[in-house]
Amino acid sequence: MPIVNRIADMQAEAAAWRRDIHAHPEIMFEVHRTAASVAEKLKAFGCDEVVTGIGKTGVVGVIRGKGQGEGKVVGLRADMDALPMDEQTNLPYRSTNPGKMHACGHDGHTAMLLAGAKYLAETRNFTGTAVVIFQPAEEGGGGGREMVKEGMMERFGIQEVYGMHNMPGVPLGEFAIRPGPLLAAADRIVIEIEGLGSHAARPHQGIDPVVVGAQIVNQAQTIVSRSVDPIKSGLISICQFHAGSADNVIPQTATLRGTARSLLPEVRDTLENRLREIVEGTAKAYGARATLTYNRHYPVTRNHAEQTDFAAAIASQVVGAERVDTNTPPLMGGEDFSFMLEARPGAFIFIGNGDSAGLHHPAYDFNDDAIPVGASFWARLVETAMPA
Repeated sequence: MPIVNRIADMQAEAAAWRRDIHAHPEIMFEVHRTAASVAEKLKAFGCDEVVTGIGKTGVVGVIRGKGQGEGKVVGLRADMDALPMDEQTNLPYRSTNPGKMHACGHDGHTAMLLAGAKYLAETRNFTGTAVVIFQPAEEGGGGGREMVKEGMMERFGIQEVYGMHNMPGVPLGEFAIRPGPLLAAADRIVIEIEGLGSHAARPHQGIDPVVVGAQIVNQAQTIVSRSVDPIKSGLISICQFHAGSADNVIPQTATLRGTARSLLPEVRDTLENRLREIVEGTAKAYGARATLTYNRHYPVTRNHAEQTDFAAAIASQVVGAERVDTNTPPLMGGEDFSFMLEARPGAFIFIGNGDSAGLHHPAYDFNDDAIPVGASFWARLVETAMPA
């Protein structure tokens, strides 16, 4: 059962939606234009309900199949937000908002789910209810968490939930998925060091927080290499180091920021506990003081086994079993669809974006040829999960 003909016919229309969103990127919860456009389209498609303002600026559409009120309720999720970065392409639909860019393909995710929703609203060839979820603030804001906290699952009676993300490097027309941990817990680290400022010519009269910070960065790398089982995944990356404002003054303070990532709860605990010991112990050894703020940000994106098998079977219907990798390696990226998977059983699947620039790269662009593939996946998932 290949790509749905009706969906293939709407590719140009869906690509136009996607390119309009791409040209007008919005970040975090400030997706007002995008959300309004999504809501307008869902109403025009004939969705039975369209609700806005869930999770601040999220949009939910309800499409009821044959046998009103009967059958399961399945949620399908796409994210809408862009990234705070400048686009470096010459595309005719490149970003018109300086400092904002759809560098992760959320414009494509939204277009694929809109196309699937239009088909499902037209055909209604299923018994049950499809709930299409358009989420803000995946890129660091926890929009998925906010939608769950506001009771979205209970309000719409969602029993299972599925998400999809494009993946550069995976060939166009292919899918990748695995049961269990697929994406890592992504935690935020802030280390604040207080030393004693002094003239650079008299370092012995001060306590240099730059030296302390450098030692903390080096020692932090021993956590994964010496405190975590080599068979298990974990990482600590210090990505910012801020100290001083002159080249002849030893500063009073320094601030380090970064991320810790893990796939297992015990590794997550180890990273936090050992990092705290190293931060406080290293600072003390140099006569400084340091504090660690460790924010457990996004949990592990953990696919449920039954729903993973089902999603893989649907992908096989669309592109053929030989083009579905059912044991793709887990990645250390984070994803706030994890909050929805903690609230309901479901699965997250990757769809190929072909040979494009990587995610979060200034030259990235979503591949419009993936739209009918992804939209067909959504359509077949609903029709197979809740057959008429």
